[in-house]
Amino acid sequence: MSGIFHEAGFWVAVSFVLFFVFFGRKVWAPIATILDSRAARIRQELDESAQLRREAEQMLEDATREREQALVEAKTMVEQSLQHAAELAEKARAEAEAAVQRHEQMARDRIAAVERAAIKEVRQAAIDVAVEAARGVLGQSLDQQKAEALVDQAIANLPTALARHAA
Repeated sequence: MSGIFHEAGFWVAVSFVLFFVFFGRKVWAPIATILDSRAARIRQELDESAQLRREAEQMLEDATREREQALVEAKTMVEQSLQHAAELAEKARAEAEAAVQRHEQMARDRIAAVERAAIKEVRQAAIDVAVEAARGVLGQSLDQQKAEALVDQAIANLPTALARHAA
């Protein structure tokens, strides 16, 4: 056993143990404090990073939800726009057809008015020609007494003729 006391390793181990026995508490307390504070800081940073990760995931979910809502709104707007455009096209087509029908009716009315005016004009011309012809024939074939009798008869029939013509 005496050989063990002459070994340097033995004395290093003894001095190491004595050093920690005498100075262990004084050295261990600051080291433990430093290690504990570092562990607390690391724990705090881990908690902070976990919190940031949760916030980022929440933001991602919100952005995804908003994007989906925007897509749905865009689809709805496109569908409404297409429907509105179809309605406007149908309305324009119906208005164009109505305008064409109005123009056709106006043209028919004008044609009918022109026809009536032409018929009236032809009748008036025929009446004028007949009156002139009758005047010429009567002037040659009637004497004064027969002419006066015809005029008196025409004057007597005038109220009935006017009433017939007015009706």
